[in-house]
Amino acid sequence: MNAVIKKEMLSENVVRMVLEAPAIAKKRKAGQFILLKVDEKGEKIPLTIVDSDAQQGTITIIFQVVGKTTTMLADKKKGEFIHDLQGPLGNPTEIEHFGHVVCIGGGVGVGVVYPIAVALKAAGNRVTSIIGARTKELLILEEEMKKVSDHLVVATDDGSYGFHGFVSAVLQDMLDRKEKIDRVYAVGPVPMMRVLCDVTRAHGIKTIVSLNSLMLDASGMCGACRVSVGGKTKFTCVDGPEFDGHEVDFAILANRLRMYSQQERQSLEMYRCACHG
Repeated sequence: MNAVIKKEMLSENVVRMVLEAPAIAKKRKAGQFILLKVDEKGEKIPLTIVDSDAQQGTITIIFQVVGKTTTMLADKKKGEFIHDLQGPLGNPTEIEHFGHVVCIGGGVGVGVVYPIAVALKAAGNRVTSIIGARTKELLILEEEMKKVSDHLVVATDDGSYGFHGFVSAVLQDMLDRKEKIDRVYAVGPVPMMRVLCDVTRAHGIKTIVSLNSLMLDASGMCGACRVSVGGKTKFTCVDGPEFDGHEVDFAILANRLRMYSQQERQSLEMYRCACHG
């Protein structure tokens, strides 16, 4: 059992939660995730470890409320408990002194790219960060990203704040201005990551993406999180979660993410009816 130490809303349907997890806090590295089970009979879901405090014995997660399990998690109050946490899981981000790196996050993906930017900055890289959301109200972690970046660009789809347009257009503008970029890290919706990889492919810039596909047991045995990378089958939980974006088959990934959407909607409706009925 792991206690909820703190909970706050970052934007509509996006929650930041601090959990008691001393063993995980001591070991976690950028890019790794946990498997979380809200109650004894619940499903396991993967969530990136956004931050940790080894002295306090806590980890921080950020998640979007989209289905039954994330709704149940968001309903937890300070002082209540999560049934089970496993981690840290997955391969840590490859952190070196690359030179000029661009960290790009879209929507709740900003929470995933944040610890990567922190680690890259600590390794001596020049970090440019591009973060985006549909509107200003949905933007998260602007101040946190600003602190760990040499330069931060904010983009909104509707132009309500910062650059009017997609994060891919900001990156394209940097390349059009002949800025030297040594590596790109991109986390967000699958269409966003696919477009960013198309932009960087023509310039030969290695682009790392984090794939938050379906995960169940985090052992690679169930095969639920399999993806096609470089024409080979990989498992996000044990081979990832980060891959060379130029080798990812995004069409297969998008189809897999939609596989259980109907069942997920039905499960959420049943939970809501049980809570309010």
